[in-house]
Amino acid sequence: MLLNCDIGESYGAWTMGLDDQVMPYIDQANIACAFHAGDPLVMRNTVRLALQHKVTLGAHPAYPDLQGFGRRSIACSADEVHAMVLYQVGALAQIAAAQGASLSYVKPHGALYNDMMRDESVLRAILDALSQSPAKLALMAMTTADNRPLKALCAEYKVELLLEAFADRAYDKEGYIVSRSLPGAVHHSPEAILRQVLAISRGEVIQTIDGEPLYLEADTLCVHGDNPESVAAVRAIRKALDEQAVRA
Repeated sequence: MLLNCDIGESYGAWTMGLDDQVMPYIDQANIACAFHAGDPLVMRNTVRLALQHKVTLGAHPAYPDLQGFGRRSIACSADEVHAMVLYQVGALAQIAAAQGASLSYVKPHGALYNDMMRDESVLRAILDALSQSPAKLALMAMTTADNRPLKALCAEYKVELLLEAFADRAYDKEGYIVSRSLPGAVHHSPEAILRQVLAISRGEVIQTIDGEPLYLEADTLCVHGDNPESVAAVRAIRKALDEQAVRA
């Protein structure tokens, strides 16, 4: 089971996240592309840091929403979504290429990610952009209780799919993460987080927020590194997964 983290989300004089502390423990870096966070210098330095730790590079495009950190849905046409993804991914790809590296995947951020999972026109616009990329790029998308429609669309566009689960988020019975506005949407207990991580990595069921069993197929787990507690959680998750792999 791979670990991925949203990273490179500082901007100008404003610092967000503990990138240097979390990078040694993850496998995939979802690097902000300056629409919701990040700037050219931050993007370049984040690529350098990821390469230093042999972490796979991924683009993390978003709606143009610096003030709202990309968490607000914007009414964009499919053409606009297509163009903004090409623009952001292209910028990061060039920064990576200048350092002798390349991108492997794209994971949309925030509201764009959520809209992609609920609106087929948004998903198609993103897949179309990826399919037209000079390099072969996978799509990282949320795993749910039924991934068949998502898999079918990715196959249609010949885009590899990386199914993502969340280490610290509660799920509903359809396999969608619960809104942060609801009680119990985020797991704060290290024990609860580790229990969910190990269950998903073993292919076992987890419990929904209503206590129902849920199976989630996943290739990668999203973790966070924006405060000391979250970095400590990532270290514990890495250790637990490594120990599990040794026992297997």
